[in-house]
Amino acid sequence: MRILLVEDEKRLASALLQLFQDNHYLADVAHDGVSGLDLALTNSYDALVLDIMLPKLDGLEIVRRVRQEGLDVPILLLTARDTVDDRVKGLDVGADDYLVKPFANKELLARVRALTRRTGNLTGTENMQVGPFVIDFSERVVKQGSRSLTLTTKEFQLLELLLRNHGKVLSKELILDRVWGPDAEVIGNAVENYIHFLRKKIDEPNQPSYIETVRGVGYVFRLPKS
Repeated sequence: MRILLVEDEKRLASALLQLFQDNHYLADVAHDGVSGLDLALTNSYDALVLDIMLPKLDGLEIVRRVRQEGLDVPILLLTARDTVDDRVKGLDVGADDYLVKPFANKELLARVRALTRRTGNLTGTENMQVGPFVIDFSERVVKQGSRSLTLTTKEFQLLELLLRNHGKVLSKELILDRVWGPDAEVIGNAVENYIHFLRKKIDEPNQPSYIETVRGVGYVFRLPKS
C-alpha cells in the first residue's frame, strides 16, 4: 500500500515515514501544502495523511481540491487542535477521519488500516495502461506488449512516474523528488543513469526512444505517432 504524508515538522515527518516503511507501506513525503497537493493529484495513493497547519496551502484546502478533482482516496487529518468545530470543518470539506496530536503510533496505523478497509481503495488492485505498457500494481510487474520487464524498484518507480505524466516534460529536480524523495541523499547522476537503464530495457530496435531528453529541462515520455 502507498501512503502520502504531508507534514511540515520535518522531525515528525521523518519519524512517521520510518513508521510507515517499518510496517511495509510505500510512503511519499511533502513538507508543504503545494507540494503535497501536486503529489496527491499526479500519483495514486491508498491513503493521504495530512497535517492541517501547513505552509503555502493548508490541509483543509488540499482536501477540498482533491475532492473537487473527483478523487475518493481516504484522507486522515492530523492536527494539534481538538475542538468540535475543527473536527467538523475537516470532515465537512471531505476528510474521512481526524487524529489529534500527540498520538500513539499504533493508533495512527490502526486509523489508516480502518480507512483503507472501509473504502476498499487499494492502488495495488488496479492496472494502468499507456500504449503497450501495462503496470500491474498488485504484482508490481510491468508488461510491454507480451513481455514482462525486469525492473529494479527505482526503475519501476521512474517508469510509473513517466507513464502517469506521458506527454509532459518532467524536470530532473521533480524526478529526484518523486522517485528518491525530497530528503534523500542522491549520489552522482542518478536520474541520467536510471533513464539510461530504462531506455535499454524498453526501447525497441530502429525506433526512437520512448523517453526524450529535453535539453536544459528534463525528460518526457512520448508514444510513437501512429
